[in-house]
Formats: sequence, C-alpha cells, structure tokens
Amino acid sequence: MNERIYRTEAIVLRRRDFGEADRLITLYTPGRGKQRVVAKGARKTTSRMGGHLELFTRSQLLLATGRNLDIITQAQTIMPYRALREDLSRISYAYYVSDLLDKVTGDEEENRPLYNLLVQTLAGLDTAASPSLVVRFYELRLLGLVGYQPAFFHCTRCQNELTEQAEQWLPPAGVLCPECALQSPGALPISLAAFKALRFLQRQPFADMTTLRLSEALQGEIEDILRRMIRPILERDLKSITFLQAVRR
Repeated sequence: MNERIYRTEAIVLRRRDFGEADRLITLYTPGRGKQRVVAKGARKTTSRMGGHLELFTRSQLLLATGRNLDIITQAQTIMPYRALREDLSRISYAYYVSDLLDKVTGDEEENRPLYNLLVQTLAGLDTAASPSLVVRFYELRLLGLVGYQPAFFHCTRCQNELTEQAEQWLPPAGVLCPECALQSPGALPISLAAFKALRFLQRQPFADMTTLRLSEALQGEIEDILRRMIRPILERDLKSITFLQAVRR
C-alpha cells in the first residue's frame, strides 16, 4: 500500500463543519492516539461516509496523509452504539467521556490501553443498566492511564497501607491514613462505603462492575469525589458537565 495511505480503527470524539461541505473530525485511534482529520464532502447528502462518521461511532477508516491534516477517504462502521446515541441520558455521558479524554490527551500520543478503555466504556454506555457507574469506572482508569492514579490502597502521603480506619482524602492525590489526615488541613471526608467502592472500581475488571448495587446517595458521593480529583488536574470544570447536569434535571 502507498505509504501515504494508511488504515486505522477509530472512534469519533468530535466533529464540526469545515468549508462548504467538509467536516473536521477529532478521532481517537489505537496507534496514533487523538487525531484531527478532514472528511471531504461528508456533509453532502450523496456522501457514502457521513453515516460512518457519526459521533461516538467506532469505524474502520482509510486515510491519506495531507499537508496539514490527513484526509478520510473511506469509512466503514464497526459498532454504531445506536442505543447510546438514541438515549439523551446515555449520550450526555458519552459527551462527557469524550470531552474528558480530549482535555487530558495531546495530539498523536499513542495509548492503546486508553483506546481499549474508550471502546469498553462506550459499549457499557450502550448496554449497561447503570451508565453512571460505567463513567465512574472510566474516570478512575483514565486517571491511572494518563499518570494521575489516585491512591486508595496506600496513604498518599506516607505510603503506608490504608485500612478501614481511613476517613479523609486529599484532592487530587487520594486517601490519607488517620495520622497523615491530622497533618493535612485541606483534607475532605470520605465514607467507608465510598472508600470500599472506589477501591473495587480501581482494582476489579469491567465485567465485575455490573455486580455493584450502590444507592443514589453513595453514587453521588463517589461522583463528587472523582470530580474534585479531576478538577485540579484540568484546572476547570468541563462544559459537558453542565450539559449532563441539565439532562438529569
């Protein structure tokens, strides 16, 4: 194959109109990480590519190397995640998932485990009974894969193994042992139930997550903890959180 032409699997994170009939698309790929590419003529009603480049669709693409941006020349859907895109609540989570990934990754930084996590997460949002738990799992694993693994098994200050006596945590680093919590004026409370659930989500495989049965109050506490962990890393809240909250209301 021409070295200027290459194939890749990809998930569509973002897209916007570009020129008269084209689309500028942000992809996440297994081999090149995040890529910004052009789909020429994708907005035309006669385009064969448009339906294969819907938001959050997993597709097989053929691209040509361009001077500034690579160009999609062929596209074929692998997984449309149709249920996700037809449910307002689930798609609001997907917007948040893609927004977070976009903000914590640079362009063309290969991270195959992160691509696999994204595939797993979108599949979960498409089918799981609790999409919010899917997103909590995603947030935790994402933090680990981009170098911000929060500490839930060893104290974030002294590194001693944590026990169920731990009741405080420090954003964004993780949980503190009782002794270190006394020396950390910015520490925040964490319930034993939230502490156990976060440890479970951080260590157990995705399939085991479906066995969790958490109350709304506990899910709310876990969500708040993870949001407080993510905010100082990004130095702001994401716009997609506002959308997500509006959909819930």
